[in-house]
Amino acid sequence: MAMAAFLEVHGIHKRFGGVHALRGIHFVIERGGIYHLLGENGCGKSTLIKIISGAQPPDEGVIRLEGQDHAALTPISALAAGIETVYQDLSLIPNLTVAENVALSEQLVRAQGRLARRLDDRLLRDTSRRALSSVGLPSDDGFLDTVVSELPLAVRQLVAIARAIATRAKLVIMDEPTTSLTRREVDNLIRVVGELQRDQVAVLFVTHKLDECYRIGGQAIVFRDGQCVAQGPIAGYTKAELGELMTGKLIDGTRYRAAAPPAEAGPGGAPLLQLQGFGCGRHFQGVDLALARGEIVGITGLMDSGRNELALALAGVLSATDGSMRMEGQSVQVRQPADAIACGIGYVPEDRLAEGLFLDKPILSNMAALVLDKLRGRFGLLDAGKSRVLAQSLVQELRIATPDVDLPVQSLSGGNQQRVLIGRWLTIAPRLLLLHGPTVGVDVGSKDTIYKVIQSLAAKGMGLLIISDDLPELLQNCDRILVMRNGRMAAEFAADAVQEETLVDAMLASESRSEAGAAVEMPA
Repeated sequence: MAMAAFLEVHGIHKRFGGVHALRGIHFVIERGGIYHLLGENGCGKSTLIKIISGAQPPDEGVIRLEGQDHAALTPISALAAGIETVYQDLSLIPNLTVAENVALSEQLVRAQGRLARRLDDRLLRDTSRRALSSVGLPSDDGFLDTVVSELPLAVRQLVAIARAIATRAKLVIMDEPTTSLTRREVDNLIRVVGELQRDQVAVLFVTHKLDECYRIGGQAIVFRDGQCVAQGPIAGYTKAELGELMTGKLIDGTRYRAAAPPAEAGPGGAPLLQLQGFGCGRHFQGVDLALARGEIVGITGLMDSGRNELALALAGVLSATDGSMRMEGQSVQVRQPADAIACGIGYVPEDRLAEGLFLDKPILSNMAALVLDKLRGRFGLLDAGKSRVLAQSLVQELRIATPDVDLPVQSLSGGNQQRVLIGRWLTIAPRLLLLHGPTVGVDVGSKDTIYKVIQSLAAKGMGLLIISDDLPELLQNCDRILVMRNGRMAAEFAADAVQEETLVDAMLASESRSEAGAAVEMPA
């Protein structure tokens, strides 16, 4: 007799008020299978994950686990059945240690959701060491005792994945698992997935990064408007076909930056931004960079290359310690975010949820946050009419899908949230806009919209600096791409004359001779 599939969902429906989020979903997850759940934000992917992991019950339908039918699951029953989930927001407890975060689920399941006053420390450490080693993280006591809030975002992402596999799960669901990971860390995650598959653990990815889906292989499950519109081997679909299935329209992979505009100099022929010998302690040193009005420059590199810290220093979050910075020929010092704003520099951070948006506040309030002084009325109070006009004009310009600017920003999809954040910075009319991971956690349709916004801003004379490890994003949108390595600028490429493989070689310090003509190697 054939063994039953690990998980089957039959006729799953879910409604939120008048919104029919899931419409009769059917699919099967076999033991050891690899699946990619694809679709635009708002298509129902996250709702389905919450139903499978027990966070929400379905309105209709059946969940069949190893041959047993369930009308609904609870979080504890899902964990006990071997379903572990890494949510996009990671759901780590920031004031607990790495060991406590990784191994807490195991002890919750053992105690059926009721923990004693003290955790089993020996079991906690043994479980954590095994799980952390499997994802390539340290397992010494010092790392185990580190409080999670002190870790970089990329390391927290790997800790969350370690927690998911710590309990010897049968199905691991990963919601945007590579959002904050570099190419090297993604390679490590793919290795981990291979080991899980060999152990007959199924993996369900929710992702917008199609290149990684093709590298991993397995089945594609495509959602659109709450329905499953396609399922089959991912190798059997092209990117254009998947994009059309997800959005209902054809989105190709050609460059948005059709041709570089003529470099537009500032007063006296000076570039918009010029850095000379720019440095910030141990983070990066000796950075020389010039960016013209209307130019789009990309910066990439591994997580420890200094690219993230360079973005933070330009935004005033970190304070530069060496070198000079000029804006249109004028020497400036950016020691804090207010200094950057005064210079006409806007900064869209990498983590919009933790660093950018006031999630429970209205869209209107989020957009007006930087220009409250300009929106005051006669008696120093905020002029609601002016605020509304400003927000509505930005909603229209940035094609933000919302019926009302008074709705909380957390009610929007990820792509629309990102455009709200971009809109906030447009209120200060920046000369230079820093975009740190501009489409992290954004679906293919919203990416298309954001890329068109970026090109439109450059066409109006704004300078844009994109810091990203999404290499196709940089190749499609930039005039030049700079590669950082070991805290220094290592190479520069014309974006329309370089291949992705060459950028990877430069990031890993192995120059590709086939592209030598397109690269300008910089002194280390």
